[in-house]
Amino acid sequence: MKDAAVVALDVGGTGMKCALVRPDGTVHHAERHPTRAERGPEAVIGTILDVAEGLAQRARDDGLDPIAAGVAVPGVIDEANGIAVWSSNVGFRDVPLRDLVADRLGLPAALGHDVRVGGVAEARLAAGRGHSHVLFMAIGTGIAAALVVHGVGYGGAHGAAGEVGHIVVRPGGNPCGCGARGCLEAHASARSIGRRYAELSGHPGATAFDVVTRAGQGDQLAATVWREAIGTLADGLVICQGLYDVNALVIGGGLAEARDALLDPLREAVRERLTFQRMPDIVRAELGDNAGCIGAALLALDHLEKKTP
Repeated sequence: MKDAAVVALDVGGTGMKCALVRPDGTVHHAERHPTRAERGPEAVIGTILDVAEGLAQRARDDGLDPIAAGVAVPGVIDEANGIAVWSSNVGFRDVPLRDLVADRLGLPAALGHDVRVGGVAEARLAAGRGHSHVLFMAIGTGIAAALVVHGVGYGGAHGAAGEVGHIVVRPGGNPCGCGARGCLEAHASARSIGRRYAELSGHPGATAFDVVTRAGQGDQLAATVWREAIGTLADGLVICQGLYDVNALVIGGGLAEARDALLDPLREAVRERLTFQRMPDIVRAELGDNAGCIGAALLALDHLEKKTP
């Protein structure tokens, strides 16, 4: 399989990360395309199929054999049947995306959840390698997670596992897009941190990056907002540890770019809150933007292996 490649797409509401991935997880070629979700789901599906077909041809032009395709999308995913049940960011509802890709490319295909496949990639190949139970948490505009046990992602009974961003950690707190109040996402996502500082400081458009930077420069208001966010995030992680009992907690997404400014106080805050639970290794994700594509490729290879007698 040294000359093989998997066509891999990680589809988001704004952009698509696309790649040709070798069976060992290395990226041979990567490219980006706008999703342009405002065009509607049919147009987005058309773009996915066109890009996937172009990647398969690119593989052949480079002397590689495209052997499978993997696609990751956000939302609720029926992985077993290859259906995007509900993906609000791209307008999908009950889209048989796996079969559409397989039919266009003439290749075996797999469909997975974007965060879950990213977690699988981190667990098998990167920050979670060597750990049997890994919780991968992506903290950006929102917060979502993936439980990976012995290299296999857990999707739940309805494909909706991992929505830890909607654990209520501050009852009656900030309104959340899900309809509840006080969710982890509404208080500790990158967007909510920036919004909180903007409201208190009178600096519209402030981001979580601004908060971290200004806190490091001695801005006491920024330091307070950051400290509160860390505490809230730690409360959510302790709940997760009580539920999942993982060896490693891998933090990814935009907020992970804060590096030690996030991880050092977060480790301490989690440790202070634990009672009988074991302290997990809390580490930064290593694969960055490539995690989704690599994970989608791994999922496709898993499905290919299952089909091979």
